[in-house]
Amino acid sequence: MSSTRKDGGDGEGKREGVAMAPNGDPLKPSRFIDSVNCAIEGIFWATRTQKHMRSHFLSALVLLFAVLFLRVSALEFTLLAVSVSFVLFAELMNTAVEAVVDMVSPEYHPLAKVAKDVAAGAVLVATIGAAVMGYLILSHYIFPIYKEALAMIGTPSEMGAVVALLAVVIVVVILKSLSGRGTPLQGGLPSGHAAVAFSIATLVTLNTQDPLISILTITLAVMVSHSRLLLSIHTIREVVFGAVTGSAITLVVLLLFRFV
Repeated sequence: MSSTRKDGGDGEGKREGVAMAPNGDPLKPSRFIDSVNCAIEGIFWATRTQKHMRSHFLSALVLLFAVLFLRVSALEFTLLAVSVSFVLFAELMNTAVEAVVDMVSPEYHPLAKVAKDVAAGAVLVATIGAAVMGYLILSHYIFPIYKEALAMIGTPSEMGAVVALLAVVIVVVILKSLSGRGTPLQGGLPSGHAAVAFSIATLVTLNTQDPLISILTITLAVMVSHSRLLLSIHTIREVVFGAVTGSAITLVVLLLFRFV
């Protein structure tokens, strides 16, 4: 009776009335520093095991450097920090819900799917809110710089735009022929859809000189390229190579038309 620890049949013990884990650690920390350590371990575990958590932290790091470079106001930095914290909080809660659901229902169950989907939906809502906040704040700093960069390239002529687009199509056909994979409209290196989509996005960007229109057209080009991945028609390498090829050839042809 003098022992401070008793092992039960399930491998767990008690020490002075405190529930113990099999390794002897208390299940519920009694000191503040232990609670902090548990919280940090939870963040480490989520970051180590969850790809989206690592992506959120990387995005937060990029945003931090952007904030320092653009010299945003203290109020704007506070709003961005709150938005980023909310996204990280939502991702941590989503990870916790997934862990509990997997423990309670290791087999497939419709309600388990609902719980995970709702938790993931919370992350999506938080991410959209943070993206809107970031756009409203950072666009006032980034858009003027973006417009200056577009002005340096200049607005392409109608002939230059047509020639650039045709050049992209011809180069894609040649590269597909050399790779010997896929068909003219499906598969092969590079992705023709991605090349043409990003070529058009580049042309629209330079013709309008409008950052918002540029973002929207590039978003459409990304969606077109992503659809090729969803349909398993192209690999990531083929899509990325197609996007780079389309944009690069378009820029080279337009610069030739301007300076030659």
